[in-house]
Amino acid sequence: MFTGIVEELGTVAAVEDQGDAIRLTVRADTVLEDAGIGHSIAVNGCCLTVSSLHDGTWTADVMQETLDQTSLGGLAVGDSVNLERAATLATRLGGHLVQGHVDGVGTILQRQPSDHWDVVTVGLPEQLAPYLVDKGSIAVDGVSLTVVDAGPDRFTVSLIPETLARTTLGTRTVGDLVNLETDVIARHVATLVRAYTAPSNGDQHTGGRP
Repeated sequence: MFTGIVEELGTVAAVEDQGDAIRLTVRADTVLEDAGIGHSIAVNGCCLTVSSLHDGTWTADVMQETLDQTSLGGLAVGDSVNLERAATLATRLGGHLVQGHVDGVGTILQRQPSDHWDVVTVGLPEQLAPYLVDKGSIAVDGVSLTVVDAGPDRFTVSLIPETLARTTLGTRTVGDLVNLETDVIARHVATLVRAYTAPSNGDQHTGGRP
């Protein structure tokens, strides 16, 4: 579990193609302070497991399913990535509850810079739209953000100077792909509501109540 508060920008040091997987090596500082084999670190919002540590870098195995569902397959040596260690019971919940399980990949559609913030429009897969609401939470490349306007195929967020300076969202341009994770509470509520209201065995009643 994470909070969507990026701790540092890491740098991709190596990408080893293994056919149906890649071995991703990232250079970092802060997230390595107490890292160990088997620990979880989110890379652009995707939870990965540390498989090795060496001289200021750490390596993770990224399976085909992860490559299919996220933008990690497009990473190249030298790219910057958002990094966050898994939360502890003592962690301040400065963002929102983030699992590190990417729901889909979005596309930067528009950026509107201003003196104090950027308004960014992100296109999203239509199946994710029901889980977004105005002023709700979403993780974009692992960054906890508040939705400004939610639409059927896109949403907007406002990025403050701190976010622009400390995360990859400051340099994302139109057409770039970003990992999206919707609010886990919204997903659970939607699943429960669907189960409660779906007719059962031809019964015209809903919700399982007589």
